[in-house]
Amino acid sequence: MWRRALSLAAGFCLFLAARSGQAMRNGAFDLSVIVDGTPLEEYPHDGRTYVEALKSRSFTLRVSNPGSERVAVAISVDGRNVIDAKRTSALGATKWVLFPGQTIEIPGWQISGETARRFFFTDTARSYASWLGDTSNVGTIEAVFFRERRPPPRPMTRGAEPGAPRRESADGAPETLYDRESAGPAQSQVPAPPSADAKAKDGYLSKNEPTDGLAATGIGERTSFPIEWIDFQEDPRPVARMALRYEYRRELLRLGVFPRPGDELALRERARGFQPEYAPDPDRHRSQ
Repeated sequence: MWRRALSLAAGFCLFLAARSGQAMRNGAFDLSVIVDGTPLEEYPHDGRTYVEALKSRSFTLRVSNPGSERVAVAISVDGRNVIDAKRTSALGATKWVLFPGQTIEIPGWQISGETARRFFFTDTARSYASWLGDTSNVGTIEAVFFRERRPPPRPMTRGAEPGAPRRESADGAPETLYDRESAGPAQSQVPAPPSADAKAKDGYLSKNEPTDGLAATGIGERTSFPIEWIDFQEDPRPVARMALRYEYRRELLRLGVFPRPGDELALRERARGFQPEYAPDPDRHRSQ
């Protein structure tokens, strides 16, 4: 069954010249968190990869497909699909489609076919997940990549010539662009945060609301980000899965991702027996 997925509209810059360095070095798919045009440094720790959340700062998500075939990628922030804010499996999620060699930067929650609202780091109590009523997965960013499954070739009918174009029924049509103007209710919309009156009513973002001080993602100002719906049939087996955890610096210190200042024991835990260096030469030092 064909699934509808999202692609950037033809008139939008595809960031082809801004591919992630990691993706270009090792030929792999890539997911990076970008602040002010620069990827946040990643810190491996206990089998996970962490980035430092910078409070109140907007960020984008850069995803790369260095391969020779287009792929679909499901992306979630705080456990919510960034396209429609739903909780689903990666396979069942609405996905972005990346063409060969393409890198895109997703600026925020996609609230319409033309507009996104920016991601930014904030406290959990002030987050979009809090307003949606489920903060059980805050602090996570995940991307799952799927290759395209090509339909088997159809037998030629009598009189058909090799290479001749064929027409297909609507349910099997290989159209690449989906007409969003006729999509109607099928086009997903991210729930918008409440109005100022609603905020006062339910306490969302109230100055008196207690906060746990842990990092999560908010839904910020609007930005133009036009997209197109296209048809894409993914292979159900993902080819890559990337997950990032983000926390404020104080939590990264508590988790041991960063050593505490003056914590000699934590520094000792990072000691290694080998590293790519050579033994010092006394004669060389004597001659200097």
